[in-house]
Amino acid sequence: MKFTKMHGIGNDYVYVNCFEETVKNPPAVAKFVSDRHFGIGSDGLILIKPSDIADCEMDMYNLDGSQGAMCGNGIRCVAKYVYDYGITNKTSISVATKSGIKYLDLAVKDGKVSMVKVNMGTPILDAKQIPVVSEAEQVIDAPLEVDGKVYHITAVSMGNPHAIVYIEDVDGLDIEKIGPKFENNVVFPDRVNTEFVKVLDKHTVQMRVWERGSGETLACGTGACAVAVASILNGHVDGSAPVTVKLLGGDLQIFWNRQENLVYMTGPASVVFDGEIDLSFLGE
Repeated sequence: MKFTKMHGIGNDYVYVNCFEETVKNPPAVAKFVSDRHFGIGSDGLILIKPSDIADCEMDMYNLDGSQGAMCGNGIRCVAKYVYDYGITNKTSISVATKSGIKYLDLAVKDGKVSMVKVNMGTPILDAKQIPVVSEAEQVIDAPLEVDGKVYHITAVSMGNPHAIVYIEDVDGLDIEKIGPKFENNVVFPDRVNTEFVKVLDKHTVQMRVWERGSGETLACGTGACAVAVASILNGHVDGSAPVTVKLLGGDLQIFWNRQENLVYMTGPASVVFDGEIDLSFLGE
């Protein structure tokens, strides 16, 4: 199987051009290639496929083999791939995902995509749609007991469910311990991605993320979008300008256009290397 290793501010995936390749068992392949000792090493697998309704389709699998509906950092890399590798010559493209069609604008420098702006769509705040079990229609700064401690969460979906928690010590957080407790809490029927956030000023926040099915990652695009929305709803940041979200792997710029009720994410996408891997033992 030919592949390309790419990352969006450290959120790395193995990308496969399914215009040319066929992957018969994506969950098994995702688990194998994601292994950092015996495989390639990544946060998961993303398949770039032909589409009848968009310029291409993106299928995303977590490192545990589970399928994700959307990946903000991943979709920027998909946009870079289809342009840099000649699948399209357009600088405004559409990508079909499990959470709908997303529209992207590509900034090109020296013939290669350097930055991508993604229309991430409308944030979902309805508790039932996220989903999160609650008697309230929206879960904003609501108490939740996790592992014997009460946290205040704001729940937002950007194609994936997110729980945003504000804390003072992001760097010292034992995320390996508390992350799974949030991910598998009974109030989240589909599990949840959890962002632990510190507000730095009226335009800047810092976050670490525990992603369902992947654990801690260096960055999460949908998570950064959810954090910006939650921070505006809770009055922590000024929503009139883009919010800088600082992640372990780098910064993303997130703007929630309240008039359109659309969230826009801008950030880089990078190619690490191209290669081939033998999957014959998987039956591929």
